[in-house]
Amino acid sequence: MTLTPIPRLEIGVGGQATSGTSPCLYRSMICFILQGSKEVVIHDDLLRYDASQYLVSALDLPLSGQIHDAGDGSPYVAISLVLDPALLAEVASTMPAMRDADAPGSGIAINPMTPPLRDTLLRLLALLDTPADIPALAPMAERELLYRLLQGPQGRLLRHIARPEGAIGGIRRAVEWIRDRGNTRLRIEALCEAAGMSRASLHRHFLALTGLSPIQYQKQIRLQEARQLLLAGDRSASDVAYAVGYESASQFSREYLRQFGAPPVRDVRKLRQSIGDHTIC
Repeated sequence: MTLTPIPRLEIGVGGQATSGTSPCLYRSMICFILQGSKEVVIHDDLLRYDASQYLVSALDLPLSGQIHDAGDGSPYVAISLVLDPALLAEVASTMPAMRDADAPGSGIAINPMTPPLRDTLLRLLALLDTPADIPALAPMAERELLYRLLQGPQGRLLRHIARPEGAIGGIRRAVEWIRDRGNTRLRIEALCEAAGMSRASLHRHFLALTGLSPIQYQKQIRLQEARQLLLAGDRSASDVAYAVGYESASQFSREYLRQFGAPPVRDVRKLRQSIGDHTIC
């Protein structure tokens, strides 16, 4: 994964197809594949997309994914644009109002690419060849890209992302609350207060949008954070377990094994030896 000089725009490259699905964290973003394809699993549903489609993720979602090379052996290449809800709302405000609707049934969606959307994306990417033009031209290209996306089949989902009220707004606040306090015990009452929802509404919408209960979501976020901490330094597995909120190092090791398919030390050693095989998200 490479950060680019264009704000919130990242390029992900996979050296070869992964041997199986790997847990990964999607953010609230749009993902465009330039080469290869990817599969993600949510609600036990398998979604596959390639260069002929784009993916919209409304929330920070811990999922399982697998990348595939292109048919000619070219590596997987993807572009991710992390969404700015304020900018999305600003662009949406310039467009004709849409009839309000209930929140979407899932926090992730895949739709066909269109020629206007592809042209806009390529013009945004072309600015990487002329860095001096990025401050002046990248904001305009991003606004046009969001405009094209708002015109598309997921325009309604994107408008929900831009709104602080509504189900997605509440679940986004709940997700942010969990991520900010990932190493503390989850208190459902406080989570309901942060989301502005009743307990029943919170659980219903949280499960619909993320495929997980709040407690399952926190567990996956903790394990993702633990994996990054182990990769980044020389801390022991037990130190990392307590740092991310586990009270028992043995419980952490068991859940890490179930999540990533290997104990912490072995998993990190394998990742460091073949970092090119790591799933790009």
